[in-house]
Amino acid sequence: MRLLLSAVSTLALLPGPVIAQPYYNLGTLILGGGLTPVEEDNLGRAVTVVTGEDIEARGLVTVQEALRALPGVSVNGSGDSFTQVRIRGGEANHTLILIDGIEAAGGDGEYILSGLETAMIERIEVLRGPQSVVYGSNASAGVINIVTRRATPGLTRDVAVETGAAHRASGFLGWRGERGGVSLALSHLDDLGYDNSGSGGERDGIRRTTAILSGDYALTEDLTVDFTLRRSREQYDYDATDWAATDVDSYVVDDPTRFSDRDERTAGLGLTYEQAGGRLVHRLSLATTQNSQSDSGALPTETRTDAAHYRLSFGLDGAPVDSAAHLLNAMVEWESDSSSSNPLYDRASTSFALEYRGEFGGLSVQAGARHDDNDVFADATTWTLAASYDFGGGWRLHGSAGTGVVNPSYFELYANAFGYVGNPNLMPERNRSVDLGLEMPIGATGSLDVTLFREVLTDEITAVSTGPGSWSYINQAGDSLRHGVEVSGRTQVSDSLALRMAYTWLQAENPDGSIEIRRPRHELALGATWDFAQGRGSLSADLRHVRGNWDTQYWGAYATVELPAYTTVDLAAQYSLTDRVTLVGRVSNLFDAEVMDVWGYAGRGRSAYVGLRARF
Repeated sequence: MRLLLSAVSTLALLPGPVIAQPYYNLGTLILGGGLTPVEEDNLGRAVTVVTGEDIEARGLVTVQEALRALPGVSVNGSGDSFTQVRIRGGEANHTLILIDGIEAAGGDGEYILSGLETAMIERIEVLRGPQSVVYGSNASAGVINIVTRRATPGLTRDVAVETGAAHRASGFLGWRGERGGVSLALSHLDDLGYDNSGSGGERDGIRRTTAILSGDYALTEDLTVDFTLRRSREQYDYDATDWAATDVDSYVVDDPTRFSDRDERTAGLGLTYEQAGGRLVHRLSLATTQNSQSDSGALPTETRTDAAHYRLSFGLDGAPVDSAAHLLNAMVEWESDSSSSNPLYDRASTSFALEYRGEFGGLSVQAGARHDDNDVFADATTWTLAASYDFGGGWRLHGSAGTGVVNPSYFELYANAFGYVGNPNLMPERNRSVDLGLEMPIGATGSLDVTLFREVLTDEITAVSTGPGSWSYINQAGDSLRHGVEVSGRTQVSDSLALRMAYTWLQAENPDGSIEIRRPRHELALGATWDFAQGRGSLSADLRHVRGNWDTQYWGAYATVELPAYTTVDLAAQYSLTDRVTLVGRVSNLFDAEVMDVWGYAGRGRSAYVGLRARF
């Protein structure tokens, strides 16, 4: 099995034709909503979708920018080069990030968003709340599924070039016929960056190049093969930290010699076989993720995850799987992960999952359970239940409850560096969640969604002092509580003006009642897009306000204090010079607001870029 996965991943390095996921007419399907795609209106879980059109209109350059304005999502960064995403107050490694359904982080680590570009993205799905029944560990707080572009019918060729605070270039070539399609997407980002230390030193930039080759082909009327291959190379600069600092100005130290190299490779190969007129569908897929990272020229650390999935889908009501009102999904999954830094890190698990989905008039129900048989630590069983009821007229009630797990990390289990000693007896962290939301109409074309949520994290893993200069990890006694409100809305005021908004109120506490750091109490996003010149041009504005964010000062008494509130405004514009060529431009942080998501790190000030986008 490992040899086969290695062969699949090696194809990413070879020239010539290679064979991503099946082509879908996406419509309202949420690809990551269950063991098979779920219609958005039938999904009881809380989800937000950012489309490629949204990304283009708002001039968003990186995925982290696209996530900042979403309900329930907090983005914190020590500069753009090291950005963490938290959903509903969970830890950053409690959110699983997928790219085309494949885990973006190799090994057991969280995926660090830095220069992950938006140039080739079809949509971003953000599912909030535990998704461990579908995705296992690290999906305890939610899942971010990044879906890249695929070939559409006919021949598609796109080229874009932009310059300014960031230089970007991308190209897409795709073809789709009656039996399948293939596409090649290339992109390059050179973000000139800014001085993370805020002391007037050198800029800390990001350079990233990505290639994605994908395709699918119907071998027969019932059998389809699909593949996806992705490789990204990235280098980003960062500054040093002074552990002898006495104040915020001396903590982050400008250092032009520090940089990190990343090499990301993911590959997926799948076979889908339909029987009984599509009522019974078998799906076998293999996936691998291999990431390599080295700091300032040191030897790289290699991490890897290999997975094999078999899924059986059956239309219980006699209808084909893709249109069945009552659907049963069963899955068997094998997964292993490892790191080159220590052979102890090798581990594997075998999982079994069962999911039922049913429609009863206006009521849609999803229920599932999963058991993970782990070879290193305790096994885990998770469950989920979700429902959506459509009252008609734009009114919809949705809710979900369930559990999630997060396995201990390599470092937490086996650390023996920097004064840390691992604890091999750690238990997986467990999350229990419930949410309830109401979607309601605004005018003739708009909608507003208000969702209440409560999550309880048990056995939270934390570092504790074991003596002067020494630390280890324990499972905390008691529960870490998180609850809040998510509000999102969108409306078309007129033929030329669209408005959008998102707001999150969050309270996150440790078992002892102390506040959890880097989880803002209030986050508000307001946006508008205005079309002019008979639709040839558009102007988009986004305002973001963050308040009630706390972090630890890594000097003095290591006090936890509140970070300054801030408000940023971004503008983006585009104008079609011809039917095929569009002039684009963007200004970020228009009023040069002082932004601080993490103590000591200066946020990016005002920046701008302009460019051309051609389609032919």
